[in-house]
Amino acid sequence: MNRAHTVRTALLRLALVSAVCAGLALATGAAHAQAYQRQPIPPYEYPAQAVEVTELDELVAAGLRQHGVSATYPCSDEVFVRRVYLDVTGTLPEPEAVEAFLSDTTSDKRAALIDELLESDDYVDLWTLRWCDVLRVKSEFPINLWPNGVQAYHRWIHEAVRDNMPYDEFARQMLTASGSNFRVPQVNFYRAIQGTEPRSIAAAAALTFMGSRLEGWDAERQAGMEQLFSRVAYKRTDEWKEEIVHLDPAPAQAFDALLPDGTQVTIEPHQDPRAVFADWLIQPDNEWFAPAVVNRIWAWLLGRGLVHEADDMGPHNPPVYPDVLAYLSVELSDADWDLKRVMRLILNSAVYQQSALPVSTHEDVEALFACYPVRPLEAEVLQDALVQLGAQPPSYESAIPEPFTHVPESNRTIALADGSITSQFLEIFGRPTRDTGRMSERGTEPSDAQRLYLLNSTDVHNLVQRSRIFLDILLEHEGDPLGAVDAAYLTLLSRHPTQAELQAIAAQFQAREGRPQPKKALEDIAWALLNSKEFLYHH
Repeated sequence: MNRAHTVRTALLRLALVSAVCAGLALATGAAHAQAYQRQPIPPYEYPAQAVEVTELDELVAAGLRQHGVSATYPCSDEVFVRRVYLDVTGTLPEPEAVEAFLSDTTSDKRAALIDELLESDDYVDLWTLRWCDVLRVKSEFPINLWPNGVQAYHRWIHEAVRDNMPYDEFARQMLTASGSNFRVPQVNFYRAIQGTEPRSIAAAAALTFMGSRLEGWDAERQAGMEQLFSRVAYKRTDEWKEEIVHLDPAPAQAFDALLPDGTQVTIEPHQDPRAVFADWLIQPDNEWFAPAVVNRIWAWLLGRGLVHEADDMGPHNPPVYPDVLAYLSVELSDADWDLKRVMRLILNSAVYQQSALPVSTHEDVEALFACYPVRPLEAEVLQDALVQLGAQPPSYESAIPEPFTHVPESNRTIALADGSITSQFLEIFGRPTRDTGRMSERGTEPSDAQRLYLLNSTDVHNLVQRSRIFLDILLEHEGDPLGAVDAAYLTLLSRHPTQAELQAIAAQFQAREGRPQPKKALEDIAWALLNSKEFLYHH
């Protein structure tokens, strides 16, 4: 049994117990119940669609019908607000934001929240992190950008995400860049590669911008791709670790090259072969460029791509829904390569806004997107969530290589630029090494080390004992233990507890040895919730 199935089963059992014990199962029509095979489960699901069905949803629904699989219920507002905050910004919503969203009765509140989050600073930090994983932004072996190069490259990527740079321009600037890696940050694309020979560069370009693995191509196409990067050269300067990326200045002759689609082109002596490749790549009808980035965005928002693995695209690995991939690719190119356009289409869809609890027993229910795929929080996101709740901020620094690098405690972990600067926590929870740029580098499987850390670490113990947030909850709800429980749930899980949960927890606040111990009871509850899959997973 795989991890995703295990987590969904655990969540489903918890939800069923809560619903049955509280007597909260909603009554719907017989036909509706028969179609879904079960009733919706509060507080995780709604019985009726929460958003309008879009063209994207109709395409997915057609695919589900072909497989004989039923989509699940829409997720509740409580689930949605937490999900979209984490998926878009890598941040837990504050209790006040949750309350405001839940009390909002406007019909477009989900779309409005999506727009708000896509314009936030946290969105910029999280999506910069994601691109830095793909672009291998790290200072030490085997990439060796060094700290100055890392900072320049990270800053450029951050600004591109902040300004919503059109994706064709984003790609073309990196592919055609020449100059100092300190002064022209985009040239670090050519330095963040394990090798400087044409094959290594060609493989990085294919993986990054085509979502394809060069080693799977036939020999003729591989050789053609390598030719297009055969004139890239590197030159050291007198400045420490500075390097110039440029075209080989040796006299050049015209030569015939082969583009990845089999098209023969002649590269004239005055032409930059990289520019010829880039101009071919970013055309709206290119069969790799738009689908590759659309597939990445889908995977970042829904846990897996329409093609899985998300950067192993090709005839050997077709998308689960080709029409969906084609539709989003056309939308991207028609919107002048506005990546936020694709994000909005996905985030506002019923597919994204469905429950993580399936109604179908089909073994591929998650791969077919008949429910929202559950997955662990990213290491950086989980670290920031614990700090947000009151844990001691981590200290990140690197003495080697020089110059000494120190990251202030005020900086969030999702804003950490250098993949070489890490911590035991990040390594335990699966932060990628950024050696290859493959999305599979990020660990997504739970481990014994993770469980032991959350159950036994001093950091978590100190968090539940000393957090100012939990102390304030106790003070605000003095004499009202169930009010304190409600506030703790809202803070940690972005929802109110069910009646069944309140009844189970009430006994924790009873007098122990003749004396009430509300602080100890709240600590126990906080510790239990922090260790729950509902806290630790996107769901």
